[in-house]
Amino acid sequence: MSTTRTDEAIALLRAGRNREAVDVLRSAVAAGEPDAEDLLVRAYLDSGSWHAAVDWLAPRVAAGHTEFAGRLGVALAGVGDVDAAEDAYRLAVSSGDVAAANDLAILLRDRGRPAEAQFVLEQAAAAGDPVAPANLVELHLESGNLRAAVDTAERYVDEANPDTLVALGDVRVAQERDTEAERLYLQAAQLGAVRAHTAYGTFLVNIGALEAAEREFRAAVDADEPRWAVTMGRFLLDTGRPDEARGYLQAGADAGDVEAAELLDELDGIDATDD
Repeated sequence: MSTTRTDEAIALLRAGRNREAVDVLRSAVAAGEPDAEDLLVRAYLDSGSWHAAVDWLAPRVAAGHTEFAGRLGVALAGVGDVDAAEDAYRLAVSSGDVAAANDLAILLRDRGRPAEAQFVLEQAAAAGDPVAPANLVELHLESGNLRAAVDTAERYVDEANPDTLVALGDVRVAQERDTEAERLYLQAAQLGAVRAHTAYGTFLVNIGALEAAEREFRAAVDADEPRWAVTMGRFLLDTGRPDEARGYLQAGADAGDVEAAELLDELDGIDATDD
């Protein structure tokens, strides 16, 4: 069986060579290869190529391809056009992309509209989105509403959705029930929760178990957990290992993580406020 451009691009994506994958996938799209369009969007977003993603996605969404609206929202948020990003996310949700509600809620929270974010997440959780309950718990914790966080975490906890175990673990930490929290994080990791190692590592940092925390953060890297690069880079900075941190922060910055880019600038002595 011959290797297609899409096959070549998948190998590049798996190796983290997202920018190289973009060029290959553009050729694959032009050749009409199946799945090439979705993979091209992934390559743009994973490499933080926000402007290129907007240029590619916006005409398609305008032409009625609402299946791309959520990802257009991500790209628009990446370039700082938050009004247009909100519109794109709302279009995605109204078109049946329940998962886009999580991105919309984060945007609303960051814009100082937590009540709207809460409503969006409640609707998504009720519709069965597996990510929304944990995000709703996080929103309540951030706002200082522990009672609501407890109620939400306990209502949605389900071993079949292990990220809800992580959310309940976060609540137990806030309740100062550390033994139960640790048990929940470990169980979540065994069941494959998306951010279990990151959450457990953060818990271990907070109780001063730095060696164990590093093992968890490295496990998060291996598991490709969300924001693994900035998590590992920040930990290495905080433990006095800037040379080791640099590679992780660069990887995060290359993927469009703003915090990683800011930490990298600090490491290089660049003042982000300078013109």
